[in-house]
Amino acid sequence: MGTLYIVGTPIGNLGDISPRALEALESCDFIAAEDTRVTLKLLNRFEIKKPMVSYHEHNRLERSEQIAARIAGGENCCLVTDAGMPAVSDPGEDLVRLCHEMNIPVASVPGPCAFVTALALSGMPAKRFTFEGFLSVNKASRREHLAEIKNEKRTMCFYEAPHKLPATLKDMASALGDRKIAIVREITKIHEEVIHSTLYKAAEDFADGHLKGEIVLIIEGAAEEEETPSTLEEAVEFAKNQVNKGISASEAAKLAAKATGFKKGDIYKALIK
Repeated sequence: MGTLYIVGTPIGNLGDISPRALEALESCDFIAAEDTRVTLKLLNRFEIKKPMVSYHEHNRLERSEQIAARIAGGENCCLVTDAGMPAVSDPGEDLVRLCHEMNIPVASVPGPCAFVTALALSGMPAKRFTFEGFLSVNKASRREHLAEIKNEKRTMCFYEAPHKLPATLKDMASALGDRKIAIVREITKIHEEVIHSTLYKAAEDFADGHLKGEIVLIIEGAAEEEETPSTLEEAVEFAKNQVNKGISASEAAKLAAKATGFKKGDIYKALIK
C-alpha cells in the first residue's frame, strides 16, 4: 500500500517551497493537482517530471475513488492545490477523508497557508480566531452565513475573489456593522499589501471593483457586551463609568436609568455624593 502526501505549495513566491515538498514531489509516483497547468509551472521551475491527474471541485467524487484505489494498490500520491495547503477550504478534504476510511496512510508536508499568513500580517488580535473560508456566491446563503456570525467575538478570516469583493464588503457592512477590517492581498508577491480600514469605508472605497489580486479579509470580532447592572450600587457604578468617559453626571444618570430601570433621581443623588 502507498501513501497520500498532503503537500503545501507556495502562495505566490516560488522560493517559499520547502526542501521536503520538493523531495516529496520528486519521489512520488503521481500528483493529484487542482489545476495541472498551475502545478506544471511549479514542476518546470524545479525541473520535476511526474504524471499528474486533475482533482478539483467538479470531479472530486469520482476522482477520489480512482486516486485512492491507485494508492491502495501501492502507488504514492502527492496532493497539491494551486496555492497553499490542500484540504483547507479545498476539495482535497474529501480525498483525505476517503483515505482515512480505507486505512490508507496519510502524511503531511506542511507549507504556506494564506489565511494564517494574512492574520499575522494584519496586526489584528490572533489569540483566538475563526476561519470562515469563502462566502457563498448565492446571495441568500451568503447573508445567512453572515447572520450566523454577527455575534462572533473572535477575529474572523475570509477568502475572497476580487470580482466578488464589492458585494461581499457591502453585505458584511450591512450584517456586521462598522468593524475594523484588514484587506490583505497578493501575499508574498511583488504587490503584497495590507489595507487597514473599516467595513463601511472599505465598502465605499472599493465599490468599483478596482482592487485586484488574491485577497484575504481579516475582520474584528463583535465587541463584548456589558452586563446590565442588577442593583442600585451597580447602576451607580455604571453611571460613574459614563462620567469617566466625559459624559455629564445628569446624562450619565439618565443613561444608567434607561439601562437598568432604576430611577434617575436615585442614581444621580448617589452619583454626586
